[in-house]
Amino acid sequence: MGPLLIDVPSTSLTNDDMALLKNPMVAGIILFSRNYQSPEQLTDLIKQIRSATSERLLISVDHEGGRVQRFKQGFTLIPPAQSFALLNDLEKAKSLAFDAGWLLAMELIAYDIDLSYAPVLDLGHDCLAIGSRSFHQDSYIAYQIASSMIDGMHSAGMKTTGKHFPGHGHVIADSHKETPIDYRSKELIENDMQIFAKLIAEKKLDAIMPAHVIYPEFNDKPASGSAFWLKTVLREKLHFDGVIFSDDLSMEGASVLGDHAERAKAALNAGCDLLLACNNRNGTLAILDALTRLNEKQPLLTDKAKLLLTNNKVNYADLIKSHDWQNRHQNLMKLNEKWEHYNASSHH
Repeated sequence: MGPLLIDVPSTSLTNDDMALLKNPMVAGIILFSRNYQSPEQLTDLIKQIRSATSERLLISVDHEGGRVQRFKQGFTLIPPAQSFALLNDLEKAKSLAFDAGWLLAMELIAYDIDLSYAPVLDLGHDCLAIGSRSFHQDSYIAYQIASSMIDGMHSAGMKTTGKHFPGHGHVIADSHKETPIDYRSKELIENDMQIFAKLIAEKKLDAIMPAHVIYPEFNDKPASGSAFWLKTVLREKLHFDGVIFSDDLSMEGASVLGDHAERAKAALNAGCDLLLACNNRNGTLAILDALTRLNEKQPLLTDKAKLLLTNNKVNYADLIKSHDWQNRHQNLMKLNEKWEHYNASSHH
């Protein structure tokens, strides 16, 4: 399999989608809200994806909680990261974060989905792209809660993805719309990076997704396309040996790296193992074309996606009858209510 994860436009696969999933450069798929109508439809879609090819593709989704949860109706609503510490003492926050990690992973695995891109390790709530997706502005508190969520995901049998390295929390701009630049000092940026460093040292992160952010004090490229950040810092200095994802190469934040094909090459050269290309089918086709040509010169086939597959089998009907699920579901529902109440009262 190659390094590319693609998206599909609808709630079932077209013939074009099927052909793309068979392309040897494709390692998997990322699902969005538009791919979800109901639990029954999702079950059918996953079956179509699984039967499209004899290789087991990596099926992934952004399902971290709060405003970034692609499947809602029929799934437990995962509270936003900010709510854990804001509305609870630290021990309770950690316990609830474990519940959230376990529950989001178990529910996805019950649908035969391998991976949710979580947790968010960015600090603070000012950035437009991050906001309530951050656990806290204090690195140590964020680390403790993120670590508990990771333990929950791992105990369910799902791998984790820390994002957005080395930290996206202190730029106001949204990298979906432009390329943000973090002008802060080396010291402050390295301070943000500590949460990644700690979790890497503890072998808790299976994958990392770098930010489409430029940190001029270090380097003139976005971290997602920078060998300095991915090879020198992440691999050599922090000894990270897991999978490095590019964030979505169609995002405006990646546009400084060139057209779609050039972005893919830049991300690979910088040290990304797996590439995400979403929401632009022509861009995806251009990347596939470029990868196919590159592969003739230097083999791009990789087993990295296989490292992130889940081996757990979960039956949904049994899951929701279990004491663990019911208990954790209740805990998270209560936190959601507290969060809604907090938001309603803070806006009056």
